[in-house]
Amino acid sequence: MAIRFAVLGAGRIGQVHAKAIDATDGAELVAIADPFAVAAQAAQAKFGGDIRDIDTIMTSDDVDAVVICTPTDTHADLIEQACREGKAIFCEKPIDLNLQRVKDCLAVVAQTHTPLMLGFNRRYDPDFMALRGAIDAGQIGVVEMVTLTSRDPAAPPPEYIGRSGGIFRDMTIHDFDVARWMLGEEVETVMAAASVLVDPEIGKLGDYDSVNVILRTASGKQATINNSRRASYGYDQRIEVHGSLGAVQVDNVHTSRVTVAGEGGYTKPPLLDFFMSRYEVAYAAEIAEMVAALTEKRPPRTGGHDGLMALALAEAAVQSVESGQAVKLADVLGLKS
Repeated sequence: MAIRFAVLGAGRIGQVHAKAIDATDGAELVAIADPFAVAAQAAQAKFGGDIRDIDTIMTSDDVDAVVICTPTDTHADLIEQACREGKAIFCEKPIDLNLQRVKDCLAVVAQTHTPLMLGFNRRYDPDFMALRGAIDAGQIGVVEMVTLTSRDPAAPPPEYIGRSGGIFRDMTIHDFDVARWMLGEEVETVMAAASVLVDPEIGKLGDYDSVNVILRTASGKQATINNSRRASYGYDQRIEVHGSLGAVQVDNVHTSRVTVAGEGGYTKPPLLDFFMSRYEVAYAAEIAEMVAALTEKRPPRTGGHDGLMALALAEAAVQSVESGQAVKLADVLGLKS
């Protein structure tokens, strides 16, 4: 029997997940909710399903799981509502921008034994998974250093910046999750630097557009992350993991694999233009993982703890920029160091 999904929020990312559900064996899109009728109707026209309000979806017997694609400040409340109604949950990151609110929400998830999957799509990218597979196979020995580059083609509009929670919680949070995954150990300290180099309006809103972060584990492993809100050449997504026996890397994805050689040198096609094209396969793999986890009655590969830790790293990075010092993750989490 197929897992019956409802998508909450029919905006850009909601439609990405609706498309993935529609294309995934073992998944069925039953319902869509969005306060804007035009958005809900557009998603319905493409992918089917009924248009219902969120409260109706939560109490519908024909809905097994909800996919939360609503604004961030609604995520925790909707997760708890779904828990009370016995729905499995897929939620876009983050659960909330406040660490304590995330902890309180995850306590409800634990108490109700509700399956919860967090949308860290890069863990489901085939190239990143193959890179992690090379590490697991021992091909580069013991991991020592991870280098992550993530640069957007252009900065988002000011109205988005104002409600995003800042670059560390909105953008770097994906890299924090990938770094944890590749390091294979939890991070002990965070050191971050941040500037406004792309758009002065971003600075006026209290945010940054250019950041570097160094993560260090207790054993001394390091991860370096660099992010920019501007890459004139396309969506820049690269990763390298260096180990005791070698290194493994994933380079950028271009619009095609054709390279033209001539007197002027070698010319490659442009990079893919943004996350929806670069990670299209990963979004589909996320839904497939959710279906598999529910069918096999096991936890999804990316859960609430991953969301909590990525947000804690983001908070530590903010504190590091403000203080100019390295910040212990245990202090951010309120643990005894």
